[in-house]
Amino acid sequence: MELPIRRYGDLMFEYLYPLRRKVYLLAGLIFATLALQLINPQIIRSFIDTAVATTDTQPLIWAGVVFLATSLLLQLVGVAATYVGEDVGWQSTNQLRADLARHCLHLDMSFHNEHTPGEMIERIDGDVANIAIFFAQFVIRIVGNLLLIAGVLIVLLWEDWRISLALGLFTAVSLYGLSKLRQVAVPAWKAAREANADLMGFIEEQLGGTEDVRASGAVPYVMRRLVEFSRVRMAKEIEGADKSILIIISWIGLFTLGQLIAILTGYYLFRAGVLTVGTVYLVLSYTSAIFRPLREISNQIENMQQAAAGIDRVEQLYRETSRIVNSGQNCLPDGPLGVAFERVNFAYHDELILRDINLRLEPGEVLGLLGRTGSGKTTITRLLFRLYEVTDGAVCLGENGRIQNIQTLPLAHLRQKVGMVTQEVQLFRASVRNNLTFFNPNIPDGRILTVLEELGLGNWFAALPYGLDTELQSEGASLSAGEAQLLAFTRVFLQDPGLVILDEASSRLDPATEQLIERAVDKLLQNRTGIIVAHRLTTVHRADKIMVLANGRILEHDTYDALANDPASHFAELLRTGLEVASLQVGK
Repeated sequence: MELPIRRYGDLMFEYLYPLRRKVYLLAGLIFATLALQLINPQIIRSFIDTAVATTDTQPLIWAGVVFLATSLLLQLVGVAATYVGEDVGWQSTNQLRADLARHCLHLDMSFHNEHTPGEMIERIDGDVANIAIFFAQFVIRIVGNLLLIAGVLIVLLWEDWRISLALGLFTAVSLYGLSKLRQVAVPAWKAAREANADLMGFIEEQLGGTEDVRASGAVPYVMRRLVEFSRVRMAKEIEGADKSILIIISWIGLFTLGQLIAILTGYYLFRAGVLTVGTVYLVLSYTSAIFRPLREISNQIENMQQAAAGIDRVEQLYRETSRIVNSGQNCLPDGPLGVAFERVNFAYHDELILRDINLRLEPGEVLGLLGRTGSGKTTITRLLFRLYEVTDGAVCLGENGRIQNIQTLPLAHLRQKVGMVTQEVQLFRASVRNNLTFFNPNIPDGRILTVLEELGLGNWFAALPYGLDTELQSEGASLSAGEAQLLAFTRVFLQDPGLVILDEASSRLDPATEQLIERAVDKLLQNRTGIIVAHRLTTVHRADKIMVLANGRILEHDTYDALANDPASHFAELLRTGLEVASLQVGK
C-alpha cells in the first residue's frame, strides 16, 4: 500500500493552515536546535586544540562556559519544540476527529446498520491518535534533519573534501535503503488497526447488553470471544512490530558502519598531518551528529508506517458517501402537515422491504399503522425523516394544495418539522435543560417549565436538586421508564413539529403509567398530524385512518370506522381477538 501523498498534503494544508503561526514557530525552534547541534562540536574542537597548543587556561574556561551555555540553550529549545509540536499535533488531529464524527453523523442509516459504534470509535479516535505526532511534525522534522545532514557535510567539506565525500556517499546510500524499507510494515499495521476496531466493536456490543448476557449465562462465551479477538489483535500488532524491527536493525548496522568509516578516515588523515586532534574529534562528533537525523528519519518512517495505515482507514471512511443529498431549498408551512407516499418502493441490500406503498394523510389526521414485526412499519417512519432514501416513488409533506417531495427540503428543516417518540429514549449525561432542548440555547426556561407541568412532570421536576441544571445519568439510569418517556414527549413539544410519529411509545409501560402517556399523546396530537405505530389497541382508538402492513405491502387501508365495521377486515379481527395475539396472524 502506498502512502496517499497527495491526500496527506491536502490534510496537512487543511488542518495545519489555521495553525500556521504555531507551525512557523515549531519550524523555527526545530531549525534552532539543528544550528546549535552544528555549533557545539566546533566549540569542543576549539577547546581541544587550545589545550594541546597552550597552557593558558583562560581560553579553556571561556570555551567551557560557551559550551555549557549552548548545551543549556539546546535543551530549552528542544523542550519548547516538543511542547509546540504536541500542541499543534493535538489541535489539528482533534479537528480531524471532529470532522470525521460530523461526516459519520451525516451518513445514512444503511452505513450505521453495517458498522458498530465500537468500530466507529476506533476509526474516529484510535486511527486519528496514531496520526497525531506524525501529522504535526513529519515534514518539518524530515526537512530539518536533511538540512542538518547537509550542514554537517558542508562543514566537513570545508575541513577536508575526502571526509565529506565519504560520509556523503554513506548518507545517500543509508537514506536510499531506509526509503526502501518505509512500506514494509504498513499492511501489518493496517490489519492491526482493523483487528482493534473489531475488538472495540465487540466490547461495546457486550457492555451494551450486559444485563442480557448475565441473565442468560453467556458470560463464559463472551469471555472466550473476548480472548479470541484479543489474540487476533495481539498477533497483528506483533506482526507489525516484527516488521518495524527491520528498520531498527538496519539503523544499528548503518551506525556501526558509519562510525568505522569516520574512525579509519580520521586516523589516516591525522597520521598524514592533515587533521589536528580537535578536528579528528570534530569528524567523529559530526559523524554521530549525522546519525541523529538518520535515526530521527528512521523513527519518522516507522511512525509513517503506522500513520499511513490510519490515513488509509480515515480515507476509507471519508470515501463513504451518503445516498441522501442535502440540496433542498423549499420550506414547509407551520401547523399540521399532510403526508403522501406515492408508489414508494424501498430496498435494502437488494432486498425489497416496501412494495408499492400509496398513502395520503390530510393535515390534522391521525394514522394507526399496524403489522407484525418486520412488516415495514418502522421503515415507513424512517423514510419520513430521510434517514433512508426511497428506491422508487416519492414521499411528500405539506399542506392542502401545496404538498412537496421531501427531497426538495433541507434536512435540518425537514427534521425540525417532523417529531418522533419511540420506546427507546436516548438521554445524555447532561443537564435536564440540554436533554430537553437538544442543546438549543434559544428555547426559554419558562417554556420548558410550562411543558413539564402540562405533561404531569411538575412533581418530578420539583424534586430535582438543581432544577433544569440537574445532570441526568447517561441513558436515563436515574429515571423510571415512564419519566423517560414523558421527557421524550417534552422534547417533541418544545420542537413543535407539524407531524408527530409515535413508534410503539407506550409498549413497555405499566397501565398506570400508560394513562399518563395517553394524556400526553392527546395533548401532543392537538393541531398536529400523527402517525401511531401500534402495539396495543388502546393506542389507535384516536386514529382517523388505519393501515395494516404485511411483508412490506399494504394489506388494507381505510378509515377506522370502515375497517372496524367490516367483519372481513384484518383490523376487525384484531379488535375481536386483541392486537398482541392477532397481529401474529396478519398476512397469513
